Amino acid sequence: MDADYLPFHPAPKVPDFTPPAGAVDAHCHVFGPADTFPYSAKRKYTPCDAPKEKLFALRDHLGFSRNVIVQASCHGTDNAALVDALETAGPLARGVAVVSPDVTDAELDAMDKAGVRAVRFNFVKRLVDDTPREVFTGIAERITKLGWHIVVYFEAPDLEDLAPFLTSLPGIIVVDHMGRPDVSKGADHPDFDRFIALMAENDNIWVKVSCPERLTVAGPPYDDVVPFSRRLVEAFPDRVLWGTDWPHPNMKSHMPDDGQLVDVIPRIATTEDARRKLLIDNPMRLYWPEETKS
Repeated sequence: MDADYLPFHPAPKVPDFTPPAGAVDAHCHVFGPADTFPYSAKRKYTPCDAPKEKLFALRDHLGFSRNVIVQASCHGTDNAALVDALETAGPLARGVAVVSPDVTDAELDAMDKAGVRAVRFNFVKRLVDDTPREVFTGIAERITKLGWHIVVYFEAPDLEDLAPFLTSLPGIIVVDHMGRPDVSKGADHPDFDRFIALMAENDNIWVKVSCPERLTVAGPPYDDVVPFSRRLVEAFPDRVLWGTDWPHPNMKSHMPDDGQLVDVIPRIATTEDARRKLLIDNPMRLYWPEETKS
């Protein structure tokens, strides 16, 4: 692990808020262990090992039923650790992969069988090298044939430039971590209004109201981030997801207590109906559609 990064919380609290039965942590990761699943030689950071056993124990500790595991940049396009975790979890997990343009149809089919349901396009320059957009377009055209969707990760200053490209992509687009807004500007700032408008004008765009620990200026209990998440939950109740982001790679200022993160949920989804959509209905419809068809 990089010397200036923090390891995940060793003993998170039991949340005061009890998630409803069937709740999904729709954004989390597995890292390594490096002696079994080596990190990419091209990685921009080295995380602590965070194996599947720790993730599934956390799921149970926090009161969740399922996980959506997202491939992070430190493993590059080698999805072996992700697939291994999915195969262990079976129907209790789904995955978001990162693939190269030369990925074969057989490889995509094998990932689909393991439970991968999306690919991630990362535009955060401090985490990945720049990728020509035509490469992403080619991947998008291939994975939509499998019924997969696209997860995108970017930061707020890049939205204006990215928006035309994002709206050109096929199928459902899920934006990680609310598009990384600058929370010091407030949830009514024109910058965040731009993101709200993007979602209002494109009903295929979803969002994860996750990662207050990354966005906060004030620190726990993340009062400065709550208005952003609540605004999205209230405006787009059928297109929001929530996740822990465990094990919180690249954190330097503080390492969140995952139980405390769960306790933010009733502050951003203030009704039982909103919480059910956020934690069960929406992720199930997106990642387990075969279980939601009548």
